[in-house]
Formats: sequence, structure tokens, C-alpha cells
Amino acid sequence: AASSLPPAVFEIFRSVDLILHAGDIVQASVLDELEAIAPVEAVAGNMDDNELHLRLPAKKLLTLGRFSIGLTHGKYRIDLQKEMVRKEFGNVDMIVFGHSHTPFWGKVDGVWFLNPGSPTDKRYAPYNSVALLTVSDDLNAEIIRL
Repeated sequence: AASSLPPAVFEIFRSVDLILHAGDIVQASVLDELEAIAPVEAVAGNMDDNELHLRLPAKKLLTLGRFSIGLTHGKYRIDLQKEMVRKEFGNVDMIVFGHSHTPFWGKVDGVWFLNPGSPTDKRYAPYNSVALLTVSDDLNAEIIRL
């Protein structure tokens, strides 16, 4: 957790159209920094302060291009995370989730899952990271180590 973003995040996100944040923003000042880069779709996480919980929902269903994308923090044990967040959304093309801070990009039972990790708090992850998602005829993500 940090009160501001690492400088590398500004460089990596400089040309994005939209930022998705799966929670654990921790302080509203970080959300404000992200909103200065690009529009933000975000959900609250278990580490977020009261202001963020009042400002953000627990989950969102987004449509990007022709794809339906669930955005949630998640609150489950790491070994159950993908299965449980899928139950939150049902039939979607992709789910972006957080909680474990462990980067993941892959398809499970026909659904894409993306956990971008965290640029500020490794928790259970071997490194800090963010992800870039490309939406075109297909979905593709790249996990970027910081």
C-alpha cells in the first residue's frame, strides 16, 4: 500500500483509454492520481478506507467492445479465488480481480481471468506489477513487472 503511485505507472499507462482497478486502492489520493491519467472503473477492496467504500461499489459489470467484463476485488482464499469470483458474475467473457495481489492472466473453463497484481504491495506475489489489457477482436493482457 502506498499514498501515491510509483512513477513507472504513469509512464506505462500514459496512452491507455481506460484504467480498471480491482480494489485495494487504500487512499482516495491514489484514485485521484489514476483519474488524472485516464478514466477509471474501480471497485472497493478490503484494504480501502471508508471514503473509498462509500465512493466505489463492490463489483461492476462492464462492456468493452463486444466483451462483457466483471470487475471485482474478491475476498476468497487464493486457491478458490477464480471459482468464487466466477460465481459472482455468471456468464461473462472475462473477470478482472485482485485481493491476492498475485498476477495472473489465463483462460479457465472458457473465461479469461486477469489479476494485474499490485504496483505497491506484493503481498503473496514475487514482484510488483500492473497489466495492460488490449480489447480488439479478442482479449489480450500483458503483466508488466515493475
